Amino acid sequence: MTTTVIQRVANNSKQQAEDESKATGWAYAEDIPGTRCGPDDGPWPRTYELLQEEDIWRELRYLAKPQSVQFDEAHGWRADSLNFQPSPTTRTQDRYVVKQLKINGRLWSLTGVFDGHLGDVTVEHVSYHLPIIIGEFLQKAFENESSRLSDPSFISECFSSSIVAFDDAIAGDVLDLFGGIDGLANYSDEQIRHVINDHHRGGENWRKARLNMYGTTALVALVDPDHENLWVANLGDCQAVLVSPKGAGEWDVELLTTDHNGNNDAEIERVRRQHPNEPECVIDRRVLGALAPFRCLGDTPFKQPPVFTRRILYNLLPGFQDKSPWEEFLARNHTPPYISTKPEITHVSLRHVSPNLRSAPRFLILSSDGFSDLCVDEGRDKIITDWVHDLVGTAPTMSREKSNINSILPMSPTNSQMGFYPSRPSISGPPAFVLSPASPLASPPIAASNSASTTTSSDSSASTAVSTSANSTTTPDSTSSTSSLPDPASKLPGHPSHNMALRLLRRALGGRDRASVSKCLTLDMDVAWLDDTAIVVQTL
Repeated sequence: MTTTVIQRVANNSKQQAEDESKATGWAYAEDIPGTRCGPDDGPWPRTYELLQEEDIWRELRYLAKPQSVQFDEAHGWRADSLNFQPSPTTRTQDRYVVKQLKINGRLWSLTGVFDGHLGDVTVEHVSYHLPIIIGEFLQKAFENESSRLSDPSFISECFSSSIVAFDDAIAGDVLDLFGGIDGLANYSDEQIRHVINDHHRGGENWRKARLNMYGTTALVALVDPDHENLWVANLGDCQAVLVSPKGAGEWDVELLTTDHNGNNDAEIERVRRQHPNEPECVIDRRVLGALAPFRCLGDTPFKQPPVFTRRILYNLLPGFQDKSPWEEFLARNHTPPYISTKPEITHVSLRHVSPNLRSAPRFLILSSDGFSDLCVDEGRDKIITDWVHDLVGTAPTMSREKSNINSILPMSPTNSQMGFYPSRPSISGPPAFVLSPASPLASPPIAASNSASTTTSSDSSASTAVSTSANSTTTPDSTSSTSSLPDPASKLPGHPSHNMALRLLRRALGGRDRASVSKCLTLDMDVAWLDDTAIVVQTL
């Protein structure tokens, strides 16, 4: 009999007795949204647990660990976020960030989602440090060319340059240890191992080298202090969607990004054009026949000559038991780089909005490809339109401006106000981190860690650090992390969520259809049946 993640964690006789009284049903492959789960993942049908409404919300909160950050309560500028993976044996490689950058005394908002691959080392590094670098570039731009900060194209250039420079440093920091790529010839393998496997000296070089083994897509949004301009930087196949009111209860759903993967013929053509006379630069719509995204951060073996991988990464402990998969694509690496680090920048002016259309908020949705996968059957636009109609339809009689999301869907109260206590951390791994607000220039970020050892104030995970100030408030949608309470489910709320991202996830999983949502949450399967899904919903 299948049980929920919460029930698996709380393993005692009372819980087991309750499990046996739960209603179960049968699920088939076609019942599970997305492309991760198929007929070959049998035997089918598989059992699932039919959850009651309040239990669905508890399970969603436990699995997705939703967070809310208030940027400006008066205007209703806030961001709700989550990171979701229902399989209890799978560690999510998605991350998100919500942060305010203090540039010359004023606060810019930065939000983003990141989808790691091969491992989570690089995606954690990127989601923590990239916002800091972007903030530093913007601050330098203000100091050196303050008159150009009102020029959206200048901000676009600065935004792009910061991301490219950040990625260049991933390999550059390691190559500097040897005098560049050509300098490797002056070192024996034993000498290289001594330099990079410096665990006895603190492991700084080892950590730098390890970042080059993995990669991540990146989707980052930047909004100026007056909310007059939006910039979106995209590398990979995460998606940004702008949802705007059109009047008479109608909504415009605009996709702001293109996917940089093998499904995009323009990306394939770009790589082939950059590598003429190399028919194997793209095989089966993958870069060098191996990598799905055509633009991303990290993934150094696709950006440096093969000598980088063979001399540095092969000598990095604990080493590779099987080098044949690496050698297969390294043999095709003749004129790197094959993966682009240059993001696609989209600028949107937020100034020209008719007062007649400000009867509801505007929403920016940032999501990893896991959300796109959930939308395959019904369609992204339909799911988002249903979600926003339901969201705005929940509005009570509003005493404040109708475009203020806090009048429609107030933020969840803090843990102390709700009377909840910590529950156990999720076994699916850290979901993300929320940063707010902190100047990356004056001091280290106030709150930033994916480590379970960090002091936290998240709803149900020991991995998310949050902070508050007079200008910004962060609240979880439910409870927090590190105690050993016997029954974490009893401390999680069962009422419908005030978190915009969690409500969007619920709609994508099946909406009001309890059976469909229950199948997604409790399928009796040993491997992940849904892709990792990170979502940030920001009001504009």
